Amino acid sequence: MNFSRHATLALAACAALGATGATAHAQTSHVIENGEAQIVPAFADTSTWIRQELWVETEFDTDGDGRPDRVHVDVTRPGATAEGLKVPVVYETSPYFSGTAGINFDHFWNLRQEVGGDPVTRDPYPATIRYRESQPMISPSHIRTWVPRGFAVVHSQSPGTGQSQGCPTVGGANESLGPKAVIDWLNGRARGFTTPDGNEEVRADWSTGRVGMTGTSYNGTLPLAAATTGVEGLEAIIPIAPNTSYYHYYRSNGLVRSPGGYPGEDIDVLFDFIFSGDPEKRDYCIETVRDEMDAQLDRTAGDYNDFWGERDYLNHTDGRRAATLMAHGFNDWNVMPEHSYRITEALKERGVPVQIYYHQGGHGGPPPPTMMNRWFTRYLLGVENGVENDPRAWIVREERPTRGRAPAPPTRPEPTPYPDYPHPEAEGVILHPSGDGNWTGALTMGAAGDGTGTVVDNFGFEGGHLAAADFSNHRLLYATPELAQDAHLSGVTRVRVRLSADRPAVNLSVWLVSLPWTNSPRIYDNIITRGWADPGNAGAANMASPRSGSALTPGEFVEVEFELQPDDQVIPAGARIGVMIFSSDKDFTVHPEPGATLTVDLQGTSIELPVVGGAGELVFRPRAS
Repeated sequence: MNFSRHATLALAACAALGATGATAHAQTSHVIENGEAQIVPAFADTSTWIRQELWVETEFDTDGDGRPDRVHVDVTRPGATAEGLKVPVVYETSPYFSGTAGINFDHFWNLRQEVGGDPVTRDPYPATIRYRESQPMISPSHIRTWVPRGFAVVHSQSPGTGQSQGCPTVGGANESLGPKAVIDWLNGRARGFTTPDGNEEVRADWSTGRVGMTGTSYNGTLPLAAATTGVEGLEAIIPIAPNTSYYHYYRSNGLVRSPGGYPGEDIDVLFDFIFSGDPEKRDYCIETVRDEMDAQLDRTAGDYNDFWGERDYLNHTDGRRAATLMAHGFNDWNVMPEHSYRITEALKERGVPVQIYYHQGGHGGPPPPTMMNRWFTRYLLGVENGVENDPRAWIVREERPTRGRAPAPPTRPEPTPYPDYPHPEAEGVILHPSGDGNWTGALTMGAAGDGTGTVVDNFGFEGGHLAAADFSNHRLLYATPELAQDAHLSGVTRVRVRLSADRPAVNLSVWLVSLPWTNSPRIYDNIITRGWADPGNAGAANMASPRSGSALTPGEFVEVEFELQPDDQVIPAGARIGVMIFSSDKDFTVHPEPGATLTVDLQGTSIELPVVGGAGELVFRPRAS
């Protein structure tokens, strides 16, 4: 990472103290080695840490009481801040800090729904999250990492959760403006109070005003939400597996889709899951927020609308200024990797400092501590450590077993630096299917095959079973010959499927797989990437967020073009790259009555792989004669 080896820089506290405190605290300094903030004994002494609880006044009223909502905040800071030392802040906000309703699939949406049909009415969660009257320490996260290095750590509860006032909106404006208010308070622009309803003010006179935010999943979404406000003082964020669009979390290319592991979840289910706020406000919040969600979420057509547009942070990137270190797993089938990809591409276009860390695991997974430390040291402490000149992308490569050796312990390898992601040398290589895909047809760079393939929909068959089967009329599978050398894919795979159906609406699922299917415990060994789409949105101006679709005319062909989830993976020599086309995906789509028939026109169907080095690097072994 271009570390300046053995360089040590002490940032004297007297620079922040003024004349009065300089002598007493000249020895209490931030210590920087190799571009990273180090633990300082005076900061690490837990007996001197100062803890505060307060409520920050926001600029919104979402609980209908006629007063600005206040969000609940805790602070942990080094003891030296009581004597004049000013420090930057690492900040995490969340709707989870006061508990959740737990996972109860009885209150999720019923997947037994026809595509394009009316959903079965959902039975909402009862409001049973126990309300906590008092929670002086909201969370212990990050404290033992950053306070000993001379940072304050701040937490807050999202509006309508815990002791924060207001209503939860799951991506609504108050989720962006709540953390903005806290950052404004840290910069002296908003008021903080010792109680939720009192008038005794609390000031952050110990803060430099420079704030960095981080968190995972929902907690990683909220730094992006805060950054969309352009609030002054939010210098850097490290979102980990963030949801950047609630539409793309619950829909794919116009198709109703569940996040991995949570079949039937939708945005109103998530509202119930986090609704831990004041019981006296719950009826009001249900009537004004959740009921509106139910009216707008549209589990019939699955199309994009203004409700979803408000909750899509790609629509709110123009004001962004916070330097962004993004982290995500390429095999995260909950918050899928497109979420990080779409936002980092937009930020790069706008000149925002961006770095991205991808790994081969599932949901979660922060960047290495060194990477996070350098990011916050550069942007919160202002140390010129050269982080902005580091490679833009860091990719953890796959671990492959070594012949004749015992498997290594499950550790995450060091990331490989790339000039950018996707790899700048990646080029699209178009492959065409041919042959009988109910067995396993061919996938080549040659001409497309003649004829058609037929899929009979049945949600009862899991995708992995379909990919492993020698024959199935529930999917079409086309595969390349065995690779003669490793093939590096980096970026977005694009598919084009020309199809007709005998019903007015059907699911369409596409997986890119590595064959033979082995049921390996490594998450990346068989599934390369995948995607889903609604053929009724064929031809949409923006297929990723289509505003309207139409019913299919039975027997009439349409062309559906869409992107699979971004990936970066080296497919090993000896494997075959396969594309599997089927209808209902048991783990992700709704479950219509089995029996719909999809007919795929092979000449109008293709797949474009992002191959590093282009077509010349996609080399196959000769087929056995």
